[in-house]
Amino acid sequence: MNSKTFKFCCKDTDFFGYMQIFLYFCSKFCNKMTLEEYISLHTSPENEGLEAITRDTHVHILNPHMLSGHVQGRVLSMLSHMIRPKRILELGTFTGYSALCLAEGLAEGGRLITIEHNDELEETIQRNIAKSPLSNRIELIIGDAVERVNELRNEGVNEFDLVFIDADKREYCAYLEAVYPLVPVGGFILADNTLWDGHIIDPAYDKDKQTLGLRAFNDKLKEDDRFEQVILPLRDGLTLIRKVK
Repeated sequence: MNSKTFKFCCKDTDFFGYMQIFLYFCSKFCNKMTLEEYISLHTSPENEGLEAITRDTHVHILNPHMLSGHVQGRVLSMLSHMIRPKRILELGTFTGYSALCLAEGLAEGGRLITIEHNDELEETIQRNIAKSPLSNRIELIIGDAVERVNELRNEGVNEFDLVFIDADKREYCAYLEAVYPLVPVGGFILADNTLWDGHIIDPAYDKDKQTLGLRAFNDKLKEDDRFEQVILPLRDGLTLIRKVK
């Protein structure tokens, strides 16, 4: 950067000036590929429909970081293909990305039920699912996750080979107990966000209710001999759980 350019960027303190300096130094020193970028580059691509959901979510929906995203989405799809579930239950739909990823691995004739508490997302979810060739295999239910799971049991829906928990972090323990009777021995439960951006071990978050909920969930699993589990350091933490009792 010559002196003339530097003076142009720094002659005032507005945002544009700082951005010019930031972008300059990034171009000089920040062009090294990150590990996350490398992983994404070497992971099978998401399909066009999922790419469209990602774009739309980031443009129109609050907290778009809640979307599973490319790499985690491919992990969910891979796990589903490995398990080949006949029935999948998802708690926490957001904009439908993870549901569509999980549905890719359904066995022939299989179905996925996804429950979302936020009714303001219903139209977006339905629109996203409707555009997929898997739409006729996915059912969206709006409401409280525990209440809706209990209703499913009362209606005679009594078994899911795979459950994905990604709803209110304060309620993970309650979700685990609600879905336990619906998962056969040998069945799988996946729980998202179980490392919570590192807050799980940060004393600064000792009073944060969502962090406390996740700590309680992780501790509960550690002591519960009904399950075997492993936490993967994928994105924000993904726990794989197998029911053994």
